Amino acid sequence: MKHVIINADDLGADVPRNEGVLEAIRAGTVTSVSILANGPALEDALQRIRPLDHSKVSFGIHCNISEGRPLAGGLRILTGPDGCFMKKAAAHQLLMHGSEAIEEEIARELDMQIEALKGAGLRLTHIDGHHHAHVFPAAIKAVCATARKHNIPWIRIPDEPAPVFREDGIPDSFLEESKAFSGLAGNARFYIEGTGLKASDHFRGLYLKGRASLQRMQKILEELKPGLTEIMMHPGRATAGRPQGEPFSSFSTMDREEELHVLLSEEFRLALLRIGVILIPFPEIKG
Repeated sequence: MKHVIINADDLGADVPRNEGVLEAIRAGTVTSVSILANGPALEDALQRIRPLDHSKVSFGIHCNISEGRPLAGGLRILTGPDGCFMKKAAAHQLLMHGSEAIEEEIARELDMQIEALKGAGLRLTHIDGHHHAHVFPAAIKAVCATARKHNIPWIRIPDEPAPVFREDGIPDSFLEESKAFSGLAGNARFYIEGTGLKASDHFRGLYLKGRASLQRMQKILEELKPGLTEIMMHPGRATAGRPQGEPFSSFSTMDREEELHVLLSEEFRLALLRIGVILIPFPEIKG
């Protein structure tokens, strides 16, 4: 049996993103979301998800230590001179090597982000990372410990096999970045085995970035092995006229609408039935 969680990342990044994610939830093809607790449109996101049937969609923390302004004060290692996180490339470089001081700052910031969502009345089932920062060597220990502290049972491990063949022009830089994330995630999967946290059996989405066509989604679903798979997606409505360089502005592109159109299409729903895929949220774990 193929059980699949389709998770929409970055809820709270901006209002058009929130609008698109909610469309896919209402269509029944997004069954889980990951929320940016420091996102500029967090309050809008919370208002939209409160009326939903929370038995049909799961909510998680999209832990963010790479972009925007932190919720915790006094961070000196994770932030730059402007008091904001250092953006993707610099954050990744920093997080390749751990220390007690870095882990302490990560744990303190994640505590604040999780408390912000719990304080809004959300029950969090899973934790993952903006820019996959949560699986980097400096972060994984603090992320797991904080998830356990807050009784968050599931963690994303994005260890996706690379495509066997170079299909339709995947850029070399994108391919290498995705392979690097998958390698770090493989090490993280080994680490979490003794933590009590759970991860899906399989993960897909690294190689879908900006490329989530109906044909590719069908191919992924057809080739899935039995078990539980998380598919990471980034649906949304594009933001018109938003200045580049603002936090999360790089995500406000037409790629988001193209992903949304796939998820809303009748062809995609028919493919799910034909292939025998059962869409579910992250299961709650009791005891």
